[in-house]
Amino acid sequence: MEEKEFLDKYLTDRRNTSCLKWDYLNTRYGEKDLWPMWVADMEFKSPDGVIEALKRRVDHGVFGYSFCWDSYYEAYSNWMEENFNYPIKSDWVRTSVGVVPALYWFIHCFTEEEDGVLIMPPVYYPFHQCITDTNRKKVLVDLIHQDNQYAIDYAKVEEKIQEEKVKLLIFCSPHNPASRVWKEEELDRLFAICQRHGVLIVSDEIHQDFTFNGHQHTPAPRVHDGKYKDQIILVNAASKTFNLAGLVHSNIVIENEELRLQFDDYQKSHVPMEVNILGHLATEEAYRHGKDWLKALKGVIWSNYLYLKESIERELPEVKVADLQGTYLPMIDLSHLIDTEGDEKVIVNNMPVPKKLKHFVQDKCRLAVDYGAWFGDAYQGYIRFNLATDPQIVKKVVDTLISQAKELKA
Repeated sequence: MEEKEFLDKYLTDRRNTSCLKWDYLNTRYGEKDLWPMWVADMEFKSPDGVIEALKRRVDHGVFGYSFCWDSYYEAYSNWMEENFNYPIKSDWVRTSVGVVPALYWFIHCFTEEEDGVLIMPPVYYPFHQCITDTNRKKVLVDLIHQDNQYAIDYAKVEEKIQEEKVKLLIFCSPHNPASRVWKEEELDRLFAICQRHGVLIVSDEIHQDFTFNGHQHTPAPRVHDGKYKDQIILVNAASKTFNLAGLVHSNIVIENEELRLQFDDYQKSHVPMEVNILGHLATEEAYRHGKDWLKALKGVIWSNYLYLKESIERELPEVKVADLQGTYLPMIDLSHLIDTEGDEKVIVNNMPVPKKLKHFVQDKCRLAVDYGAWFGDAYQGYIRFNLATDPQIVKKVVDTLISQAKELKA
């Protein structure tokens, strides 16, 4: 399917549908007349087969208690094997209402209050929140950021694990918002450190299907021929890939039987075990028949990225757009355009943002974005930009950003 055909068929207007991205702007940003480039979902209808499967179930008219059926596991395992060379046994799989709720469960299940939980900023801000909310010790090791590239600070990771008695690493792969697709040798080196010190690894791989320009995602349990699988919990979902977040469904993969039983015991006493029948149906259908849809979608995202990056490089060389290896959410470094050093903070979405940056991005450019400060303290002058939308919106937003930046510099 060509990009134009995909856009003609699947691009849709989500306004006035109780859509968080568009219809929640006033609550989140204090005004509704903004271009929503923030939350990680899309303006594209899900694949035809997904919609048809849901319609069949709705037409049946009964939504009683259900369970996870064999063909679901088969579709999930086949997708993981075909795309990532990682077949999954049904015994390893548990489900969740989402990746973020699962992170809370893992923290409660596998750590105690005041235990150290390590994350690597800039990183998805619910990682920060789930550690704080559960009264664990948040241990930060910033990614090394040099020449617009991000890398793991292995020495600092090992140092902090020992100093702070870290019990759990919550890892993002591909990394949101650094847009890194980690090489297997990078994962091998990191996981070896965790293995030496008995650190459990939770790997959030919800963006696994969004890799670009030859980069290949490696599932954490597969690294080094499964050397670290017994200390890894993988969590992923079809929600980002196929625009299914509202169906609140994700997968948890635990190969280690002891950890799996421990998690099962935790779920029995703390978490409802029932499945969301519609979420399961949509996920299975997407994994069975969504490949061509996804290929076309990724073409649209990549074209949007090239427009963003090439336009900014040409017109605003002091502004840096991250190298998009994975996800559809690159960071944009505005720190050389807008000096946020010592700037007064204002509150957006109950979180602090530099006042000058908010004024430029929201008041002048009319954008609703996720601000870099939410992902890590070192990223005060950054924003995260959602590319999974109408190319005409991307062009309008990028052109506005450039014109407002030139006016600012004049």
